Amino acid sequence: MLTKRVQSLSTSLTIAISTLAGELKASGKDVISFSAGEPDFGTPEVIKAEAKKALDDNHTRYTAVPGIPELLEAIKNKLKRDNNLEYKSSQIIVSNGAKHSLFNLFQALIEEGDEVIIPSPYWVTYPELVIYSGGTSVYIETTDKDHFKITPEQLKAAITPKTKMLILTTPSNPSGALYTKDELLALGEVLKGTDIFIASDEMYEKLVYEGEFTAVGSVSDDMFKRTITINGLSKSVAMTGWRFGYLASVNDELIAAMKKLQSQSTSNINSITQYAAIVALDGKADDDIEIMRKEFHKRRDLAVELFNQSDKLSVAKPDGAFYLFVNIQKVTNDSMEFCKKLLEEKGIALVPGIGFGSEGYFRFSFATDEDSIREGIQRIKDFCQNY
Repeated sequence: MLTKRVQSLSTSLTIAISTLAGELKASGKDVISFSAGEPDFGTPEVIKAEAKKALDDNHTRYTAVPGIPELLEAIKNKLKRDNNLEYKSSQIIVSNGAKHSLFNLFQALIEEGDEVIIPSPYWVTYPELVIYSGGTSVYIETTDKDHFKITPEQLKAAITPKTKMLILTTPSNPSGALYTKDELLALGEVLKGTDIFIASDEMYEKLVYEGEFTAVGSVSDDMFKRTITINGLSKSVAMTGWRFGYLASVNDELIAAMKKLQSQSTSNINSITQYAAIVALDGKADDDIEIMRKEFHKRRDLAVELFNQSDKLSVAKPDGAFYLFVNIQKVTNDSMEFCKKLLEEKGIALVPGIGFGSEGYFRFSFATDEDSIREGIQRIKDFCQNY
């Protein structure tokens, strides 16, 4: 009865574990969850105030599919100001979260036989989008020894005549790895003379603790032309539930195709969200972003120190995002079984590394309070001693 394309999809492991942890906690079990991929801060007041104003001003009707003009202008200005990326407003589309932006992109660009290069560990949704689009994922494995970043040599070896796209995520979910400008330039040299697109997921750009964020498309004219920039406000401004993401590309044919697709699926995103997002993009929430970033920085340092005190666990200090990708290979290489037993016996919810394409690790979100981090890591270390 069901289509093959739907049956080929897997449920998001991160969402499934977060849901299970919530259900166990509601039933009375002492559960601490480090599985959620969202900030534990509230949306800044300046953004909420703008949403309330939009309601009072009756901005509650349909809008243009890609977004209201004022919003597209704000995104254009933000990309120029923060990222040295110069797009026209007509080359930007606003969607229901960056996941929706990526879905539109894959549906418009990837078809049967196309190959998509995905560095692992990867965000769990990338391979599923490739499958749904009829493409084939080609994985480049990385480890904590190489800071979870691919090399030009690995990229060159992965390219075939069927390669259509490379996915880059900087900073990364789940590893927090951040590519430098020189590293991006080196990858760009490999791609010169090809027709390979880059899907650059830059959702965590504001949450950087070491080094400096560099937009993938900003490093050269060649990279700019082939890069599709995907971003949003879910992580940096704690707007996960508002469902706001955007995509930009200088490929007008591709943009037109995605606008057509969105017009026949969801049409415009929530009109209230659009008006509220403008103040965040214009920089009016920058002070709030900095408060969050500094707090995440403190939590990162605390969690890394506590994990690395264990003789059975180790973690490379991430440059950005709010995750640790913890190595458990001295304990086991079965991350699924490890996380399952840990939840049952110690009430700790983590996401197994196999869900991100890298066995022998788990993802730990430090987007929670310090007391929970201390207690949670102690339970994990106790569990490892008797595993």
